[in-house]
Amino acid sequence: MLYMENLYSRIRNFKLPKKKEINSIFNTFSKKERTVFILLLLTLLISTVLILENINKSLMISVPLHGGFISEGIIGTPRFVNPILANSPADLDLVSLIYSGLMRKNSNGTVFPDLAEKYEISKDGLTYTFTLKDNTYFQDGKPITADDVIFTINEIKDPIIKSPRKVDWDGVNVTKIDDKTIEFSLKKPYPSFLENLTLGIMPEYLWDNSSIELNNANTSPVGSGPYLIKNTTKESSGLINSYELESFKKFSLGEPYINKVNLHFYLNENDLVRALEDGVVNQISSITPLNADILKERNYQMESYILPRVFGLFFNQNKNQLFTDKVITKAIDQAIDKNKIVQEVLFGYGVTIDGPIPPNMIAYQKLSGTANPSRELVLQNTQNNLAKDGWTKGPDGFLQKTTTNKKKKKTTLSLEFSISTGNADELTKTAEIIKQNLSDIGIKVNIKTFEIGNLNQSVIRPRDYDSLLFGQIVNRESDLFAFWHSSQRKDPGLNVAMYTNAKVDKILEDASTTIDEQARIKKYIQFEDEIKKDMPAVFLYSPDFIYVVSKNLKGLSVDHITSPADRFSNIYSWYTETQNVWKIFNK
Repeated sequence: MLYMENLYSRIRNFKLPKKKEINSIFNTFSKKERTVFILLLLTLLISTVLILENINKSLMISVPLHGGFISEGIIGTPRFVNPILANSPADLDLVSLIYSGLMRKNSNGTVFPDLAEKYEISKDGLTYTFTLKDNTYFQDGKPITADDVIFTINEIKDPIIKSPRKVDWDGVNVTKIDDKTIEFSLKKPYPSFLENLTLGIMPEYLWDNSSIELNNANTSPVGSGPYLIKNTTKESSGLINSYELESFKKFSLGEPYINKVNLHFYLNENDLVRALEDGVVNQISSITPLNADILKERNYQMESYILPRVFGLFFNQNKNQLFTDKVITKAIDQAIDKNKIVQEVLFGYGVTIDGPIPPNMIAYQKLSGTANPSRELVLQNTQNNLAKDGWTKGPDGFLQKTTTNKKKKKTTLSLEFSISTGNADELTKTAEIIKQNLSDIGIKVNIKTFEIGNLNQSVIRPRDYDSLLFGQIVNRESDLFAFWHSSQRKDPGLNVAMYTNAKVDKILEDASTTIDEQARIKKYIQFEDEIKKDMPAVFLYSPDFIYVVSKNLKGLSVDHITSPADRFSNIYSWYTETQNVWKIFNK
């Protein structure tokens, strides 16, 4: 106890040395000792500062800051900037920025409430009840009500308007419960129905008293999305050159970080790329792999995401009986060098596929643990199988087979068919690679190229082709029905392989009304397995969506993009400005 009292007394009486005392001590140092002392003191000070700085850094994080802008170039001219008629890339991009729906797509491909506060689904999956959030507003300050929701959907359903979204709403009845509550009634369960509700809601008071097609709001739209139109520049002809957008402070998911988004519109990709190189814009999208490869070499920031597109060689058995022979269709599949197509045509901006379901439908992907044999071995086995099937090389180097009919009359068949495709650069180059690959094993191919419009009208609609090199846009599971159900074989159906399989029909029908996700996944796996057995097509690749973005852009997340306009689904979370704050102050 006495010791502690003495220690306390010493501490209490302790005093720092005075300046005179410090100088006196310092004067006793030799010149060498002074130098060493000063160096040690400087080392101590620098070390202390560095330690404190590291401690400070460890306690701080970088957070988004409101401010900044992006300037993006888009191919096309805005014409129908409304969710009912929007169909061109330019219109769809603007709808994504300016309008909000009851639901919104997330970066992982799922949907979540936007204008909706909550929703309920009946046990039978036939009734959806939505409640709007309080204090939701259009960009002109007027409140959003159930009437606006019902108006938008009824306009889409109107057959006179011919909305491209009409098919999503056939068989759906919408009823107003009160100003904040809407009920949707379906005739049968529809697993993808929540995706329909990402549809942008239009203000009834702006559109109700005039023709949708002629309303000025088509190019001066008012929505409730993350950005609103502040300024517009036009040519003397009236065509829009650019929009200046600013963040909508009352956006239901919170004010976007980036204050300003400038959109510039161009007639073609060459003008678009030139605008990027000239610094007029700092972001562009939907460019060809060739231009993407060039820009990447020039150190532009590139982002790419697999699109739900299935490019393949679709066989028409009604036009060419060769495709009824699975030995032949399997040989074609094995002979085509898909990796070469992805590398030489797409410059790596894509992935090879071997089935009808796009690779970005993650739930359906199955892992394979088997190693792929060498291409040389595959080609040798393919040629052996064709030889066993009776095919031999003729004088011209291509395969042929001699058959005898019931009257013992001999006929010589040539292993030859044509590929019809569009005149787009990627398609023609892909067709040439396929032609060369098949020539290597003795199959003769003739390529027929058409302008895209002519391809659709004169070739696809009448099903006038041996085989079709074509791409399918599979935005959602239900699209698979349109591409593969036997009821869709004839125009305007999209079953371009003219495929018929009663088992596949039943699987697709059941899957379209199965609400349970795991049960639905099993059905689509069965569907894919059946398609692979029948070989109605050779599936080649899914291309990437290519996006050149500003180097200081952060927060971009569109891993499961289904259409180019989806890149803006989380634009309210993008940012270009940051500040450092201590973790404890970050909310």
